[in-house]
This record gives sequence, structure tokens and C-alpha cells, in this order.
Amino acid sequence: MGRGPQAVAVGCLLAVTVVCGTIALILSVVGVKDVYLPPSTKYGLVLDAGSSHTTLYVYQWPAGKENGTGIGGVLTGIVPGPGISSYADDPAGAGASLRACLDTAMTLIPAKQQRETPAYLGATAGMRLLREQNSTKADLVFAEVSRTIRQYPVAFQGAQILTGNEEGSFGWITINYLLETLVKFSFAGKWIQPQAAEVLGALDLGGASTQITFQPRGTVEDNSTQVLFRLYGANYSVYTHSYLCYGRDQALKRLLAVLREENPSLQLSHPCYPRGYEENVTAAALYASPCVPAPAAQDSQQVLTVRGTGAPAECRRAVRKLFNFTACGANRTCGFNGVYQPPAHGQFFAFSGFYYTFHFLNLTGGQPLSTTNATAWAFCTKSWTELQASFPQERPSRLRDYCSSASFILTLLHEGYKFDEQSWSNIHFRQQAANTDIGWALGYMLNLTSMIPAEAPEQVKGQQCGLWAAAIVFIVLTMAVALVAVLVQCLWNPA
Repeated sequence: MGRGPQAVAVGCLLAVTVVCGTIALILSVVGVKDVYLPPSTKYGLVLDAGSSHTTLYVYQWPAGKENGTGIGGVLTGIVPGPGISSYADDPAGAGASLRACLDTAMTLIPAKQQRETPAYLGATAGMRLLREQNSTKADLVFAEVSRTIRQYPVAFQGAQILTGNEEGSFGWITINYLLETLVKFSFAGKWIQPQAAEVLGALDLGGASTQITFQPRGTVEDNSTQVLFRLYGANYSVYTHSYLCYGRDQALKRLLAVLREENPSLQLSHPCYPRGYEENVTAAALYASPCVPAPAAQDSQQVLTVRGTGAPAECRRAVRKLFNFTACGANRTCGFNGVYQPPAHGQFFAFSGFYYTFHFLNLTGGQPLSTTNATAWAFCTKSWTELQASFPQERPSRLRDYCSSASFILTLLHEGYKFDEQSWSNIHFRQQAANTDIGWALGYMLNLTSMIPAEAPEQVKGQQCGLWAAAIVFIVLTMAVALVAVLVQCLWNPA
């Protein structure tokens, strides 16, 4: 017996209900995807107060990317004049020296966001040395630079002197953060931990200190050289050591003092200076640093006449005297001066002074150690006249020092840190990573703001707006059709 017209109508309505519900379910599932908040840029400001100069970094990132990746630099500015430690006798001058760069930074950060922009000043080996010499003068310099920064509409978080280990480890964080070697996305869109071999080491050469930082194969045996991090859900045991007085500027001062010790006369031959170069140096200027202690009964008014001889073999011999390679004895887990160092492991980025010197010598293209040695050697044989003719735009004080710097860097990396002909290819001389200058400043800010989480970020799902709205419409329609079906059934089949 056939169904009545009301039964057919109810059946049709129920069928429509099923179809609409199915479509709503499909739309709600298909519409799920990773969604992003509208870009709202945030800013951070770091002053890197080094021994030779101060550098201002302005960073920016999308507001929704805290605890993730995506922070990049929008400004790197060199503060005119020397480092703040040079203003020991003129603290107000240290503060005044920062104004030009801070004024520029304020033109980049929107006025409505300036007061929420965190600002930091971190000082490194130059101020560490000044604090050793005279802590009162160091405090006065810090007070003046802090007073100046507080006059700007930023959220100033204070000034501090970094330890050598902090300087090294923050540089390590900067490189690995920028290159996303600490955490990355898989093809499935999930956070995964990279292999340990992908994590990069950091080699930093400043004016007054140098740092080596990397993740060794085994455990770090000396706790004073170990830094522990938990980043994105993974534990890292990192080796780091900072050699105070082994930055480029202090090392070259010490080299001159070594040559003076060998020949205490007022006429001094310098094998690392180009042949034909000559300058006068006062004893007071030479022995002004704690890194270069003056000999007993030294007359600070003496004037030394320094003449370059351009003798690379003698230059290397003199540079080696800056290092104590015998203090390690037969212990292979040692760098120099008796300092513990596990064997260098993995790929390294060498930046700051390493990069600037080798970039000038056109040695940042992955040349082998033998080629690097030969190139530096050939440069050291050129006369002052040849160099001035070949590099007329270079400042004389820099041009004079490139042979000394190259000889020091080669000795430090090859004999000090034990990079041989094979492992030399693991060193990449770079100024930037991911279009952002490399240094400790970014890692410093990331650490103080906790923008690198200890645990891997939790990923959530969201709906595409259009598909979500369509799903809601179908759900409402389904409910309406179902309600009509019930009403029809009740009306046509009353109790």
C-alpha cells in the first residue's frame, strides 16, 4: 500500500535535513586551517655598548609572533664616536653620544607604540675592563647613559654589563634563532626539533674580547664554561668561553707591547705594519689598558717611533707570543692559556671582527685554510705605498692593521681553537643571517623578554571566515527544516 502525501512530505523534509546537516559538517571540517591575526607590528631597541663603539639595533616583529619566530632588524646604526667606556673621564659625553641614533630610532617607531617599546643597553668587554680599573667611573658612565635613554618615550629596562659567557651565548641564540635551527615547521604544519647537527656554533671577535660558543658532541666537563638552555621544548648544553683582552683592538695593543718588550728602545720595528709606514705612539697611550700592563719605572711621556717592516714570518712569530699554547700540556680538550675546550663541533658562523677583516681581504667565500694563509701572507708583504694606491678610500689606521688582524685571527682559529685544514671549511664568515646583523643583541632581547619559550608553542586550529559563515547558515537551515518536519507530522497525525 502506497504512502500518503503527508508521509511523502515528511520524508522529503527529513531528507533535506540530512543533506543540509551533511553539507554543514563538511564545511566545518574543510574550513579548518591555521589562521593568522592581522599584522600589528611591535618593536624592540637594543644598544650594544662595545669597547670600540656603540651600535643601536631596532627590531620589529608581528604582534602575534611572540613565542615564535619572525623577529628581524629594521635599523642598525653606529653611534658616532668611541665606546662608552672611553668616556670614563667625561660621563656626560657618553650619554650625549647616544642622542643622534636614538633620535633616528624614534622616527622609525610609531609615536603611539614608543612607550610600549622595550629598550635595553648592554655593555661588554670595554666596560668590564673599566669596572676592573675604576668601578666608580664605570657607575657614573652607566648613570649618564641611563639618564639620556630615560629622556626618550620608550620602556627602558635598564643598563647592565654582560659577562663573557652571556655575550657568547646570546650570540649563539641570535644565529640559531634567525636561521630557525632551534625549531621549525614540518610539512604537516607541526613544530619539530631539528637534528643536533643543524645547530650552529658562534665565533665573535670584538674590540676587547673574543667568544667561542657551540654545542659539543659530549658533555661539557667544566661547569664554568657550560650554559644550559631549554628552548622550544628541547634542552641544550652549550660550551662557551670568552677571552678577555683577546679582542682585536686589545690584542694589537698587546702585540705592540710584546715588540717593545723585545726591543726597549724608542725606535721600534713592527713586522706586521706595512713596509714604509711610520707613526709615533706615546707610552701613556700604549699602556692605558689593563690588558697592557706597563713595565716597572715606565715613563709615560716617552714617545715611541714605530716603523713597519712588512715581514709576515716575523709577524706570525710575534703574534704567537700573545698565546700560551704550552699551558694545556698533553690535554687535548683545551684551547690555549690552559682553558678547557672540547673539540669544536658542527658548522660555525664567524662574525664581527672576524667578518670585517676577512671581508676586506676577500676571504669570506669559503676558501680553504691554505688559500687563506697564502692570501694573508701576500697582503702582509705589500708596502705602505702599494696599499695606499690600491685602497685609497680606506682609513689609514684600518689599512695599517689588516695584516696584524689577519695574522691574529689565523693564529686564534687555527692554533687556539684547533680548526685544521679539514674543519676550516665549517667556518662561515658572515655579517648577517636572514637579512639581520649577527651579534649578541637580538639574543639578549629575546632572553630578557622571554620571547623564546621553554616549551614548543601549542598549535591551535581556526576557521576560514567565509566557510565558517556558510556552515552556520546550513546548520540554522537544517534546524528550521527539522522543526517544520516535526510540525507537519504533528498537524497531519494529531494524537
